Amino acid sequence: MIGGVSVVLALLAQVMLVNRVSLPAGGAPDLVLLAVIGASLVRGPSSGAVLGFCTGLLVDVMPPSAHLVGQYAFVLALAGYVAGRGAGGPVTTVVLCVLMAPLLAAAVGGLIGDPRVTLSTLTEQVPVTIVYTLLVSPIVIWLTTRGRQTRFST
Repeated sequence: MIGGVSVVLALLAQVMLVNRVSLPAGGAPDLVLLAVIGASLVRGPSSGAVLGFCTGLLVDVMPPSAHLVGQYAFVLALAGYVAGRGAGGPVTTVVLCVLMAPLLAAAVGGLIGDPRVTLSTLTEQVPVTIVYTLLVSPIVIWLTTRGRQTRFST
């Protein structure tokens, strides 16, 4: 329940605030991805995959939508699963998922013939998005996991 609420709040903040702010180099952090990662760290791989899939469907239909429905559902489901499984610790897991998700989204877009996926997108926009997402990740992960114990806590 709390994971779903945090994801919906992140989605609203992403659409209403972050996407409207003009940041240097034209990128923006992906708060929704971070919320899915944080909730998955607490809930585990199967719940993370389900939460990621449902969140991805919301992202797919949320305006402005310029891609096929299901594209981000697949990416966020996989990110939720990987985050729930862990990769040696929470920091490593977050970094891995933040690196994996935009590259996977670009790969899926390329496979389905999305005209927005070009070499310049991969070399200019994706790295900026990854850097911005990593910069805000401590705050978002802390907000989504505070008061709950992650699977990695001792």
